[in-house]
Amino acid sequence: MVAGLCTNVVFGFIRAAILFAALDSAGGSIAGYDQGSVGAYVWLSQGLLGAIQLNGAADVGDRVRTGDVAVDLTRPVDLQTWHLAEDLGRSAYTVLPRLLPSVAVGALTVGLAMPATAWPYVLGAASIVLGVTLSFYCRFAVNVLGFWLLDTRGLRTLYMVVSTFLAGLYVPVALFPDWLRTLAHTTPFPSILQVPIDIVSGRLGPTDAAKAFAVQCFWVAVACLAGRLLMAAGRRKLVVQGG
Repeated sequence: MVAGLCTNVVFGFIRAAILFAALDSAGGSIAGYDQGSVGAYVWLSQGLLGAIQLNGAADVGDRVRTGDVAVDLTRPVDLQTWHLAEDLGRSAYTVLPRLLPSVAVGALTVGLAMPATAWPYVLGAASIVLGVTLSFYCRFAVNVLGFWLLDTRGLRTLYMVVSTFLAGLYVPVALFPDWLRTLAHTTPFPSILQVPIDIVSGRLGPTDAAKAFAVQCFWVAVACLAGRLLMAAGRRKLVVQGG
């Protein structure tokens, strides 16, 4: 956790410097972002990296590859829900050692523009939970493909490259060219990271925030269903060495 926090802070300063330079060259504002909102975007996204994983990793993928998933499937618990509970617990644990210190460093150094009313924080907290859940369901679906691919490391790497970019980790999705922004919003990835940041930071008004939250709920349902269908198909296909 300490190593992760240090990495978050270092890359936070690097990203903030790059985006602030871009703001200066653009006259102080880009796509509605100014220095305060860019600071909020950078440090919230860095702080949420511990909670919201975008690297494609999931324990179930390794257990499918080794065949240990056969034991998991005999247990009286739903496999997807079991791993989701683990991921939510892991995510909640990162709030104190990574999220809050990262945001505090940003607030004490470059400054953050945060809302003065309560509703963005309340809805934003729920949005973060949905982002974590959606991230898990997407990673679960990718890893369950191991029933057919056996080794999903290449696919997970591809997922990490695509998801981190389209989720708005490197630059806000609002700064994408029109065609790329449209493409990004046809995927679930902005709902994983960009939407929670926009809601918590107050960039979205009440109506737009409610719409974005509803889109998150939609993608959570789609990703959950996709994982369940793949898991059901994988169970019928499962062959364990020696039996």
